[in-house]
Amino acid sequence: MSAVQNVGVVGAGAAGLATAILLAEAGADVVVYETKPTLGALGSGITLQGNALRALDRLGVWDQVRARSFSFDVLGIRAPGPEAPLVAEMPDNKMGGPDYPATAGMFRPDLAEIMLARAQALGANVRFGARVTAVTHADDGVTLTISTDAGGEQVTHELVVGADGLNSAVREQIGITTRPEPNGMGIFRAFVKRPPEADHTELVFGGPSYIAGFCPTGEDTMYAYLVEDKQDRQGMTPEEGSKIMAELARPYGAHWNAVRAQLEQGVEHVHYTWFTSHVVAEPWNRGRVVVIGDAAHSCPPTVAQGAAQALEDAVVLGDVLGRYDALSDELWAEFHARRVPRATTVVEASNQIAAWLLARERGDVQGVHRTVSDLVSQEP
Repeated sequence: MSAVQNVGVVGAGAAGLATAILLAEAGADVVVYETKPTLGALGSGITLQGNALRALDRLGVWDQVRARSFSFDVLGIRAPGPEAPLVAEMPDNKMGGPDYPATAGMFRPDLAEIMLARAQALGANVRFGARVTAVTHADDGVTLTISTDAGGEQVTHELVVGADGLNSAVREQIGITTRPEPNGMGIFRAFVKRPPEADHTELVFGGPSYIAGFCPTGEDTMYAYLVEDKQDRQGMTPEEGSKIMAELARPYGAHWNAVRAQLEQGVEHVHYTWFTSHVVAEPWNRGRVVVIGDAAHSCPPTVAQGAAQALEDAVVLGDVLGRYDALSDELWAEFHARRVPRATTVVEASNQIAAWLLARERGDVQGVHRTVSDLVSQEP
């Protein structure tokens, strides 16, 4: 017997759709409220490490993800400069276990589309253009005030899951004051054609950018990224972003020569965001409302665990809700014991690597990666 049968999920990102999939699969009535009028995932790439792939398998979408992504088991490191000599090429740890590749890259909107279709096929009702403006607690439910183009309404659920991202309205509505804070870095991401020989992620640390890297996402696609000191780039068009990124990439060689040539011509999908960091201290819930994913924690993508940790939040939440007969202190204690220390360790590790980069220091990056890898290789 499940702890809840009627659930409202706020946010149709990875954490929200994963939660909807698991709870609908378990027989709950699930409604997802998404502020945006469409799915609207940013049109760049995403890196999914093995523990994320394990979670996607639990969601029943791994076969589709595998078919629409590019998998590899190797990580390359190059030195900065026009010659870009290869420093190391090493096998990457299979953090999801031997049944999954170490890493899969894919077009982010493709992942969102796959997860949305799975949630809807299981009976979840996904409502776009529905903004939550108030959250009201009761002993046996939570009432959401919803604003849409057609007007306002109130709906009541046994449980509300706030998976509405960095600027979470649910987090604010339930009185959690922790907010994501910029760490001083910004990142350009561009979706480009993949040179055939660029068949795994390669990273360059140093040079004019903190990190220059790319991740294959398909037979002829990949996304490339450059990390700089954060800039105010609001209102930047894709054409402007392409030109700026091409100039930043000028000192990098090897596969970056082909990337730069595309950027100079202009590419359609270029995005820029700041790195942020935060972890909501335990508890992540206030009564029958809980925040997960980016609403609960964020970090620089220096260990590529953002999506994985959001998916793990949903998997653990779905598991505990399915094993308890009712919402209880014991249920929340187990959820927090399984998620808060793990997410906190990942955030702290990501921040440590970012701090070394910002200070231009040579820290034990490999050791930090090994700590995270050993941790997330275990089932959440």
